[in-house]
Amino acid sequence: MQKTKLSIAILLAVLVTACGQKSNDLFNGKDLSNWNFVVENDALPGEQVYRVKEGVISIKGEPFGYMYTKEKYANFTLELEYRWGGEASNSGVFILIEDPANPFPKGVECQLMAGKAGDFVLLNGSDLNEYRLPEGATERPKFPVIEKMHPSSEKPTGEWNKMKISVKDGAISVFVNGVLQNEATSKVKTGHIGLQSEGKEVQFRNLVLTEI
Repeated sequence: MQKTKLSIAILLAVLVTACGQKSNDLFNGKDLSNWNFVVENDALPGEQVYRVKEGVISIKGEPFGYMYTKEKYANFTLELEYRWGGEASNSGVFILIEDPANPFPKGVECQLMAGKAGDFVLLNGSDLNEYRLPEGATERPKFPVIEKMHPSSEKPTGEWNKMKISVKDGAISVFVNGVLQNEATSKVKTGHIGLQSEGKEVQFRNLVLTEI
């Protein structure tokens, strides 16, 4: 009886953990069937910009655009790895996407641009409570930025970087290679998640989303 109870407890713990893991909802390692594609001016079919090879998502960088999840997410932790396919360039992870417009969604970008990974960029009218106009500015910039808290914690070009993004009731935190780079809060509590095409090739792997 003791062994039976122990076995049931272990099984329940495994099931609870498995239910919390939503990695297959994001990326199954084989294809992008759980994502929609946006390409600026519909210049190319999405399949020519966003591809999968040997378990890695490769995003061309040109034309500009992004891929985004078919589902919306609210309270979660997203962990992923990214690296540049060639020279260091520009990309971003989009969260709390309200409107997947073309070419920019209404949502928050967790910046990946080389040297600036961890900045927040407010896209297409999105906002964060902590944003303030730059000193001397009288108009809101087209792409408002909340800069990261610390010097770059990125790895050399070609190496894999780890990013962890947590969203809880609109409170956002971003870690780059274990360093807390930014925190802010949004009135928006749920939205799609996106990966950006901008500049040159960027690669993503090991996407794991855990609902909290």
